[in-house]
Amino acid sequence: MIRASLLLLLAIAAVACKGYRPQGFDEPRTLGGKVVPAEVLTEGERAYVQYCRACHGDKGDGKGPAAKGLRPPPRDFTLGVFKFAAVQGGMLPNDEDLERIVRSGLHGTAMLAWDGVPEHKVREIVQYLKTFSPRWKDEEPGEAIRPTPDPWAGREADAVARGRKLYHGLAQCLSCHPAYASRAFISQASKELTGNATSSFREDMYGAVLTDSDYGVKLLPPDFVRSELRSVRPEHRKEDLYRVIASGVGGTAMPTWQGSLPEEDLWALVHFVDSLVALKGTDAARRLADENRAADAAWKPPTPDRK
Repeated sequence: MIRASLLLLLAIAAVACKGYRPQGFDEPRTLGGKVVPAEVLTEGERAYVQYCRACHGDKGDGKGPAAKGLRPPPRDFTLGVFKFAAVQGGMLPNDEDLERIVRSGLHGTAMLAWDGVPEHKVREIVQYLKTFSPRWKDEEPGEAIRPTPDPWAGREADAVARGRKLYHGLAQCLSCHPAYASRAFISQASKELTGNATSSFREDMYGAVLTDSDYGVKLLPPDFVRSELRSVRPEHRKEDLYRVIASGVGGTAMPTWQGSLPEEDLWALVHFVDSLVALKGTDAARRLADENRAADAAWKPPTPDRK
C-alpha cells in the first residue's frame, strides 16, 4: 500500500512538471489581510507546480491534467470556498486549516497526505493558492473555532445517550444523514426536546440523501458507520468531529452548529457520532440497523392530542 502511494506521488509529480513554466512574482500581495512577500509567492508557485498542479490545474480551477474522472473532483480554488475549515461556514479558512488538509489529506478522495513535503514548502503553497480567488484580496479569514473543554469527561455514556436524542429529535441530522434509531425512539425524542412528536419519515431513513452544494455536484452526506470521514484524523477523532459539527462544512448543506446549540449539546453530538464511527466494520452496525427496522415494523404513529 505504501509502495503504491509512493508510485502515485511520483506519477503526479511527473505529470505536474510538464507543460507549465512558473511565472514568478515581482511584488508582494495583500491576501487574507496579510502582506505576502513576492519571494514567498514565487516559491509557493514552484512548489504548487510540483505537488498540486496535476490535479488542481494551472489556474487552480480543479481541472489539472490528472483531474479527469476523479470523484469527488479536485477543489476549485478560484471559488474561494472550502469545506473543512474551523470557521463558520462560508468564511475563508485560516492558514492552519489549509496546512492541516495538505498534511493529512482527505480520506476517500484523491487528496493524499503530503506529510513528506517540507514545512516551509507547505506554508508557501498555502500562500500561493490564495492568488487564485479574488476573495482573498477583499476578505480576511473567519475567527478560528476551537474545541472547548469536554463537559462530559468521565460521563461518556450519558453524553452518547444525550447526543442520540439531539441527533434524531432536535438537530434533525437524519434529514440528510442516516437515522440510527427506530421511529418510536425518534418520535419520543422529538416530543421530549421540541414538544412535537415526529410522525412522518422519509422512505429510506436509514440511508443518506444527496444534497446540493456550491461545487457544481451533488454530495452524499456520510453514513457514520460506513463512510470514510474526509477530514477526521483517527488520532484526533473527537477534536476533528467537534470542528466539523461546530463549524459546519463550507459550501454544503451541513450548517454551523456553534452558537445554535449549547456547548454541552455540541459535545454530546460529538460523543454520539464518535460512538457510531467506532462501529464501522463491525457486526454491531448491522445489528443496530436490523433492530431499528424490526421495531419500525410494529410501530404506529402516535394519535394527535385532542384539545
